Amino acid sequence: MNSPVNTLLKQLIFLEKSNSTAIYIQAAQQIINAIQRGYLTEGTWLPGTRTFSELFNINRNTVVAIYDELASQGWVDIIPNKGTCVLVPEQKTASIKATSQRIDQVHDYSKTTGFPFQPSFNLAPTREQNQKTYSINDGQPDLRLHPTHQFSKWYSASMKRKSLISKWNQTTLPSYSSFEVQLCNYLNATRGFHIKSHNLMSTRSIEMSLYIVSQLLLKPKDIVLVGDLSNYAANMIFQQSGAIIKTIPTDNNGIDVDYIRTHFTKHTIRCMYVCANRHYPTTCTLSVERRLQLMQLAKDYQFAIIEDDFDYDFQFDGSAMLPMASSDANGVIIYLGKLGQSLFPSFQTGFVIAPENLISEAKNYLKLLDSQGDLIQEQMLSELIFEGEIHRLIKKNIIIYKQRRDFLCDCLTKNFKEHLYWEKPSGGLALWLCFKSNISLVKLAEQAQKYDLFLPKIILYQNKNTCSIRFGYGDLNEEEIEIVVKKLRAAYDLVSIN
Repeated sequence: MNSPVNTLLKQLIFLEKSNSTAIYIQAAQQIINAIQRGYLTEGTWLPGTRTFSELFNINRNTVVAIYDELASQGWVDIIPNKGTCVLVPEQKTASIKATSQRIDQVHDYSKTTGFPFQPSFNLAPTREQNQKTYSINDGQPDLRLHPTHQFSKWYSASMKRKSLISKWNQTTLPSYSSFEVQLCNYLNATRGFHIKSHNLMSTRSIEMSLYIVSQLLLKPKDIVLVGDLSNYAANMIFQQSGAIIKTIPTDNNGIDVDYIRTHFTKHTIRCMYVCANRHYPTTCTLSVERRLQLMQLAKDYQFAIIEDDFDYDFQFDGSAMLPMASSDANGVIIYLGKLGQSLFPSFQTGFVIAPENLISEAKNYLKLLDSQGDLIQEQMLSELIFEGEIHRLIKKNIIIYKQRRDFLCDCLTKNFKEHLYWEKPSGGLALWLCFKSNISLVKLAEQAQKYDLFLPKIILYQNKNTCSIRFGYGDLNEEEIEIVVKKLRAAYDLVSIN
């Protein structure tokens, strides 16, 4: 029990029974680590299974599993009636020595770098830890509505396509994939475009699309215009590019274009970011008159318009207004969107529509970030578009989301009629709730937690003129909506009293 090897093992091995990793795997990994670092040299005899089990208070069968695992990887040789001897497999990489570390830290990884680097405040994560039963987000779809069994069948069918292997093995890819052709057809049919594949680039997400576009457009100190209440994620990307963000007043008709004309001059603006269909976060639609004014101003002042249309598919009342980009004859608009919000997140895809010369350059950036792409996803989405399944899924979910929107408005009327005002949006998965009296939204969030309700900071908007919440209801069913609204009212009562 007091042999040098036993003492060394006690210093090197720490087993955490609460860890999700099996005990025998933990021990085997740490013994391999010790062999790699030279603490257990070739020819060292490890203790017998009984001794090892007593050393670490584990079952003897677990020790057998540890030694079997080490032997299967070639780190030890188990000799019958003699014992277990350390081997050193043929080195494919140089040995790693940890001469500066204490012996009890050989299996730990450094928490900090040994060199300086530039941290990014702009890209600090906005996601907050949440352990509450109920929460409100900024307007996300409900994953429970997605047909799991059907997705499994679609994905499996795409995997079995013989053409898939040939696509992977191609040394030179065709100019445009069948997915891009199908996506063009879909966007032309649903958004009034007249584009071809050379006007389109598909990406992993709308955020990736915006990042690539910002890399093409922006240099440090370029001016980007956004609404006075705007998309926090987009602002983070612009700031990371070194741009200077200037805010423009918004009202029920969207961005105030006259304000831009009176406060800026030609060549001073690099681009403007706008959600024309439903402004984020207020859900207001940019009026036809202002759309025309903005497009003319962009032509006169020679700046780009980034039109983000992230929730175009969720239109409940009437028909959605066609994107500005569908009538852009001057090449001033870069259109960003998302396909598949009625699909699982891993099957959703972003896309960019722009003049051919910009798309050509953007694809060069995309090849650096995502050279491989996802052929299985593209194969599946191509078939879902061609067979009309995407359209059917959207139509089916729209009925449910519209019922939830209407039910939420009814619940708010019952519980908050005298304290809130809002306008029912024609689409989207969020409501813009404005408090009639100016309360502390931070305190409201704190009180809500007492009722097992989480309000993330990204949905709270408060300044001297605003006291509002972007209430995302898409992922809540009617029972959950009723519970959440009642909890929110209880928290509001506590704050208003104080």
